[in-house]
Amino acid sequence: MSEHATGIEHGKGIPVEDLTADQARQELVRLAEEIAENDRLYHQDDAPVISDADYDALRRRNLAIEERFPELVLGDGPSVQVGAAPASGFGKISHVVPMLSLDNAFNDEDVRDFVGRVRRFLKFDPLMGALAVTAEPKIDGLSLSLRYENGALVYAATRGDGTTGENVTSNARTIKDIPETLEGDVPAVVEIRGEVYMAHKDFQDLNARMEANGGKVFANPRNAAAGSLRQLKSEITASRPLRFFAYAWGEMSEMPSDTQAGMVDCFGTWGFKTNPLMKRCETVDELLAVYHGIEENRAGLDYDIDGVVYKVDRLDLQERLGFVSRSPRWAIAHKFPAEQAFTVLNDIEIQVGRTGALTPVAKLEPITVGGVVVSNATLHNEDYIKGIGQDGEPIRDGKDIRVGDTVKIQRAGDVIPQIVDVDLDKRPADAVMFEFPTVCPACGSHAVREENEKTGRRDAVRRCTGGLICPAQATEKLKHFVSRNAFDIEGFGDKQVDAFYKDGLVMAPADIFTLEERDKRALTKLRNREGWGALSAKNLFEAITARRNIDLHRFIFALGIRHVGEGNAKLLARAYGSWTAFYDAMTAAHDHESDAWAELNDIDGIGHIVAEALVEFFAEDHNRGQLDALLAEVTPQEAEKIDASGSPVAGKTVVFTGSLERMTRDEAKAMAERLGAKVSGSVSKKTDLVVAGPGAGSKLKKAQDLQIEVISEDGWFDLVGA
Repeated sequence: MSEHATGIEHGKGIPVEDLTADQARQELVRLAEEIAENDRLYHQDDAPVISDADYDALRRRNLAIEERFPELVLGDGPSVQVGAAPASGFGKISHVVPMLSLDNAFNDEDVRDFVGRVRRFLKFDPLMGALAVTAEPKIDGLSLSLRYENGALVYAATRGDGTTGENVTSNARTIKDIPETLEGDVPAVVEIRGEVYMAHKDFQDLNARMEANGGKVFANPRNAAAGSLRQLKSEITASRPLRFFAYAWGEMSEMPSDTQAGMVDCFGTWGFKTNPLMKRCETVDELLAVYHGIEENRAGLDYDIDGVVYKVDRLDLQERLGFVSRSPRWAIAHKFPAEQAFTVLNDIEIQVGRTGALTPVAKLEPITVGGVVVSNATLHNEDYIKGIGQDGEPIRDGKDIRVGDTVKIQRAGDVIPQIVDVDLDKRPADAVMFEFPTVCPACGSHAVREENEKTGRRDAVRRCTGGLICPAQATEKLKHFVSRNAFDIEGFGDKQVDAFYKDGLVMAPADIFTLEERDKRALTKLRNREGWGALSAKNLFEAITARRNIDLHRFIFALGIRHVGEGNAKLLARAYGSWTAFYDAMTAAHDHESDAWAELNDIDGIGHIVAEALVEFFAEDHNRGQLDALLAEVTPQEAEKIDASGSPVAGKTVVFTGSLERMTRDEAKAMAERLGAKVSGSVSKKTDLVVAGPGAGSKLKKAQDLQIEVISEDGWFDLVGA
């Protein structure tokens, strides 16, 4: 559940086509924050509170607003987070080619929209012929990347966070479907990607053995496959009946085919098992026929699937389409409909987030929905509990939700459920309407719903006013600081944050890095605390020391600045290069007439609201004080520069303006960034090059006034040699 204010004043609930620019700007920020918060809850805390369908609805709305208002696009909306960071028990492997996730479609119209978007992006007129797209079952397993050099398996890595995965090579070698050496004539470097899964019969047999031996049974085949592959002892993995389907690739020293279908055929000749249900289609109707055919026969398959994946077949078109922050433009997953079940609501728990938001979470009598045991569900906010929608309209026919109610749970695609209805016939006679707290359960401070001065409407979210005196907010900020995509300190999880904060050992981020020195002087050593020992204390101190040098974007993200998620942190790190340059710029940008303020707003993806949040953060004395203490202990590293050797535009700031005829605006931006250029949305004295098409207006004039080099679209292609 988002911690951030919603309402009509922010554009929530207003059709995209009716949004004003100001409403769209605020709505993009709200969506970015809500998506980032739900990513954190799902991937880091394993405590999701929103359904998969609702999550993807947020992303679809974000995309629609971005398409209508491209000048307002934020760098981390939607969030760039993919999967979850590697577990501490395994070595880490960096993916040469990132393992990204897929956008989702939930109905036939979404699929038609996907194909339409692809055609528009490519300017692919129907008269040009068929746009071939492959369709294949979406296996519900664990993604795995296999690297082969000269035909021999070198290593295997899980998806992890998309950039870095877990080294599970010894375990992968025990899977019969994964060849140690490839057959036939293969490229020198081959990275095969696919899904590790468990067949239904094998899963049932495994659970029977586990139960007979007094072990814990698995909830579903996907959990069984993931748990089996991620064993620290490979002999345990070897005893589990794991299988593997190959369907994609990462780094390839040469491409043996120029189509998706052709590549998958090659996998088969090299010794991999590929899915026989994969089809190549030339129309949307053919794609949907494959989808509905697989859906009808789903129950007869010996493995779990949760949808069908569509991919543009021609690899040159895939290259042109490129990627958005977290997924390829040339592929989409068409999910199967949600599954539902009834259970009892045992309690409503109020959680306090790091921005003070009070979030209600339903605690349920555990129930299996679509093969997954569900015990928590989202309740969104206090109006939702009362049966009131985001625009004041009744939901669930106006029925409120009470402890003791029998509720209908819906799970769409993944394990994140929501309550969609209440059975009033089964409501207990003594059930009372839920009273949402007006004081913070963590610190006792007033909890209020702020009122928008312009519209007079109250925010949907109630917030604690305790600020720094609220332990929930303080501990949540610390948990964010040490989280996997921030400082990622091994052995310093939520339990340690809560315990250390309660005992006064760690009250602020800098305290983490002075913990070992203070422990040496303390009468009660960490190793003597309950649950600790000499080895665990030593490991924690070493893990903390290992993070004294940290990537700049991780450091910025760890600060927990409002509206600055991982994506925006990366944009800022790339734009400023070093912590000193970033800090000086944010301090100078407090003057809205300064060049620093203009340059901050000129960063493509950083809008006015994000810029304001940054300036406000660095203007606060207590924030600067905590930063000074922290920087005495840690050193942010300079941002890694894009390797664009030989590129004539590497390191230059480029602005595209006017109509582009040979490529779309998105395609132009993607091309420039691949070549190491920075793309800005406005012209300033920092601009190096302006590419102007027909209809270029104020940006072209400003470039001419500043005597900045201006070239045509054809000149751009001549310059970069494309």
